[in-house]
Amino acid sequence: MSGGPPTTAVPDRAGSARAPTEQAADAATAVTPTFRALVRRRRIWIVFAAVLVLGAIVALAIQGGLRPPGVPLGADNPAPLGSMALVEVLRDHGVSVTESRSLESAVDAAERGATVVLYDEFALLDESRLDRIAGVAERLVVVEPGFSALEALAPGVRLAGVASGPIDDVACELPAAERAGSLGDGQRLLTVDDDARAAGWQGCFRDEEFGFALVSGEGDDGGKVTLVAATTVFANESIDDAGNAALAIGLTGGSDELVWYLPGLGDVDAAEAPSIAELTPGWVSPVMVLLIAVVVAAGIWRGRRFGPLVTENLPVHVPAGETSEGRARLYARSAARGRALDQLRIGAIGGIAEALKLPRAAELGAVTDAAARATGRDEASVRRLLVDTEPGDDHDLIELAAELDVLEREVRATLRPRFTRPADPADPTDPAGRRP
Repeated sequence: MSGGPPTTAVPDRAGSARAPTEQAADAATAVTPTFRALVRRRRIWIVFAAVLVLGAIVALAIQGGLRPPGVPLGADNPAPLGSMALVEVLRDHGVSVTESRSLESAVDAAERGATVVLYDEFALLDESRLDRIAGVAERLVVVEPGFSALEALAPGVRLAGVASGPIDDVACELPAAERAGSLGDGQRLLTVDDDARAAGWQGCFRDEEFGFALVSGEGDDGGKVTLVAATTVFANESIDDAGNAALAIGLTGGSDELVWYLPGLGDVDAAEAPSIAELTPGWVSPVMVLLIAVVVAAGIWRGRRFGPLVTENLPVHVPAGETSEGRARLYARSAARGRALDQLRIGAIGGIAEALKLPRAAELGAVTDAAARATGRDEASVRRLLVDTEPGDDHDLIELAAELDVLEREVRATLRPRFTRPADPADPTDPAGRRP
């Protein structure tokens, strides 16, 4: 029987088995692929997956996805970047600390005389909302202000980078700063120009000529506004460095009530939110147009022709035996025993149906039933052989292929005419003989 994988030594329809040397050669060349071969064949996809995973990790790191859990400077966050340590100390000293995630609740508390600590990590508040909270708060402490917050609250105060190390030059007469004396490492800096100084803004904790870690002054409505350039003064992991704790307590413990305000998404005005076009850098659109043009040009350059495909008869003749052998080698290389056995079963079923003169549209059940009646086998065993049994390894595949060949030969043998020995007229005991 033909069409089987190269590793299968199956008797042919004439009953002769393949030569042992041919079996040994096929067994030496068609083997189950090793793990190293599978990795080598799929190395492009493995590299592609590794690049995707690495890119995802880098994206998470850039976007802060790998930072410690909890809300940064959260009043109930005990993580290193939280502020639970400072809040608990203030509560132990009789200060009522209220957490707020909305502008309305913070404004209501500020109108009652509460000190407001504002940390707008993602710059959600626009100029009008910053002016509103600064206009009603008697004491406003802004932690790590951004560019928009400085423009709204303290014109003339600018961002100036990171301090070179710990700072011990107070450089101002702010009582909380004088009690602190020094600040630990990791501070950010602000600069104060001449116009801001003339408006009453003063800097504290000077880092030589680079800038100040703290700037204080009065808002437009007379409230006290303090700008602390870094979160390290309030964070759990660094509040015990140098005079950080003394400064944090001095700035936030000036009244009996403290509002710890971290703006949320509810404070964002959707109508004033910037569009994608406004957030996109100016060079993105020209580059996108250029890339589209390059892709179209490459498609035209590499495309053979436009229009429908044309069927063409090629002067190539591939013998059926080579096609079957090539397919068998592919099955053997990929260890696709089920597919190889399916091809053998298709050939056997077709041969049995042809031998039994069954129509081409005959169902599989009719073929198995006819084969069982012709050979005298049990119909269930014939169906298991032709349909149900799955090979577990190469040995099972070889045995099933041999059994398929035997079944097909048995079906054909039952249809051959049986010849009896001619009667001998001279033998009186032969019932078929006749006397002369």
